[in-house]
Amino acid sequence: MPNRLARERSPYLLQHANNPVDWYPWGDEAFAKAREEQKPIFLSIGYSTCHWCHVMEHESFEDASIADVLNRHFVPVKVDREERPDVDRVHMTFVQSTTGAGGWPMSVWLTPDLRPFFGGTYFPPSTRWGRPGFIDVLSEIARAWREERPKVLQSAETILSRLRDATGGGGTGPTSAPVAGIEAVDAGVRAFAQAFDSRLGGFGGAPKFPRPCEILFLLNAFALRGDEHAKVMALDTLRAMAMGGMRDHVGGGFHRYSVDAQWRVPHFEKMLYDQAQLVVAYLEATQASGDPFYAAVAEDTLDYVLRDLTSPEGGFYSAEDADSPEFVQSPDHQITQSPNPHASREGAFYVFTGAEIDELLGDDAPVVRRRFGVEDGGNALSDPQGEFRGFNLFYIAQSIEDVSVRTGRDVESVMRVLRRARKVLFDARAARPRPHLDDKILAAWNGLMIAAMARAARQMVDSPRRSEWRAAAIRAAEFARAHLWNAGERRLIRRYRDGEAAVDAFCEDYACLAWGLIELFQATGDPAWLDWAVELTEVQTALFFDASDGGWFGTTGNDPTVLLRLKEDYDGAEPSAASVTTGNLIRLAQLTGDASLMARAQRTLERYGPGLAEVVRVMPLMAGNLALWHARRTEIVTVGMAGATDTLAIERAIAGRYLPWSVTVPLDSATRAISIRTPWLAAMSARDGRATAYVCQDFACQAPVVDAGALEKQLDDASVPRRIIV
Repeated sequence: MPNRLARERSPYLLQHANNPVDWYPWGDEAFAKAREEQKPIFLSIGYSTCHWCHVMEHESFEDASIADVLNRHFVPVKVDREERPDVDRVHMTFVQSTTGAGGWPMSVWLTPDLRPFFGGTYFPPSTRWGRPGFIDVLSEIARAWREERPKVLQSAETILSRLRDATGGGGTGPTSAPVAGIEAVDAGVRAFAQAFDSRLGGFGGAPKFPRPCEILFLLNAFALRGDEHAKVMALDTLRAMAMGGMRDHVGGGFHRYSVDAQWRVPHFEKMLYDQAQLVVAYLEATQASGDPFYAAVAEDTLDYVLRDLTSPEGGFYSAEDADSPEFVQSPDHQITQSPNPHASREGAFYVFTGAEIDELLGDDAPVVRRRFGVEDGGNALSDPQGEFRGFNLFYIAQSIEDVSVRTGRDVESVMRVLRRARKVLFDARAARPRPHLDDKILAAWNGLMIAAMARAARQMVDSPRRSEWRAAAIRAAEFARAHLWNAGERRLIRRYRDGEAAVDAFCEDYACLAWGLIELFQATGDPAWLDWAVELTEVQTALFFDASDGGWFGTTGNDPTVLLRLKEDYDGAEPSAASVTTGNLIRLAQLTGDASLMARAQRTLERYGPGLAEVVRVMPLMAGNLALWHARRTEIVTVGMAGATDTLAIERAIAGRYLPWSVTVPLDSATRAISIRTPWLAAMSARDGRATAYVCQDFACQAPVVDAGALEKQLDDASVPRRIIV
């Protein structure tokens, strides 16, 4: 019989609805049972596309004997970390502080009043790999609760008190300090240089994670300071990721990370937030380098999102799993799913044997083999676990020119073969059982993808896909406004799935959605998006801003079951709300002239003071905001008929310059609409019926220009670094 999780909407919770474990969702019913029966709570936190979450479910939560121990001695509770990041962060803080490590699945034991007292991550069912067995851990905790309860309770209280002190939950924050000087940006570049892998790209050794915040900081530092090494580190890392196995060379998009230092062996999960941030990073790399390679990668990634992660209503889905069901392929290439419902394997959907390549592509196979490093016995030589032995993980092994020389085909022929082969391989893959799709729609992650789509529409002026990206960004924003925003109560909702919007939004949701709307305003000129971005930021400030120290709480503090009200500063796989918000405030102040917004950004930067120079690797996006702070703030306004030749020439000139500290406002001279928040735009109009550009810097505007060449000269002057580093 299904358990209580069958009534939930979370894909992760629903995956566990048929476990023999008597699961409860996080909520009053579980807490009341724990208090009434005086049982500890076993809290299991994960997400639907988590590989080791699947492993622990199959090994332990589907095991009747383990379920019996859990049900008799504990109140088992499941939490989707993506729906409830507030619950996740509190308990991750506990696990990291008590074990020195963290990750998912996360396993935490709580007293009936929700104080954590023991925790870890993945536990195998029985002791192996140096890890204690889950059944042994359960038995020992049950014994300790039964025989040493006062000691357990005292330990829980002590740990919680220490966590409150360590996280600032028990007192006021630091006093104000001056905003870090421009030299902090230089210090950050040096810190990245010390960790940079000059041979393979990226920072440090295996595993290597895509962390777009790092790339954006380095590109910002290049633009601000003229530091060529910062640009090289960013571009080399992006190129290595795009040429390695972490990128899906058949279907587009990026897998979660590379398990090896060579970027060859991916963890096959695909996350929406990775696609969004990487698109922005590749677009900025295009502007910084002038190399169309980076734009092509961004476009390919957007194609994947539009095809596989976009709902019919226009919202963006969250993720695709790393694992997929194993399948059986008959001699005539008919594919059927394995009869074993538990037979799944990471990457099964994506990998090919050499024999499959030969059968599918025939005479074209040698071209594909050389291009993507296909070997008869498989090419996963750097696979540390040997999981993909015998299979091929596509990566760019040879350039088009080298493939041409070695196969005796001209370059154009090679390119035609590769285009044709990609479709053949894509169709062959499509016949396989697909990875699980996490189809919940999250406000924060949708905000990131709206920003990416809008940025692409603004920057890739000559792409035939431009209008499609703009339309996708608008549809997603309209979806969020219709389903995730309660205008009457001025309240944002975090999650939508299967017709239900639920969970009050967190600071990151307001921040990321506002960022997406700021980008959308710059791509469309529609003042409604700017107005909503300002309103979201106002509500966010009222709910989460700590004026005493300039920090941003992740939660409102209104939920008593979340024992710590944390401020998240770390820019990890997802950027921190504080970093995104600071960038929003700077840009909104530029667009509206509202000095209070800039003052709030300043207060946040003052929270870190000159010490930000020492933690740039921890907070790269915040350090990128510091670069924006010290740059000459630039506003670029275009007035012209949308899609007209002269308007496109003006937009092309703007897109060709890397000015990360600038904001751009396109005004359609035919449908001109000015927000009450941007009265300074009212005086700007087209000159002599021609598309016109206005470049304003440091509160002064240059003469309007109608010629793209003249505009390029003004933008060249605006992009001169503050100080060239020799």
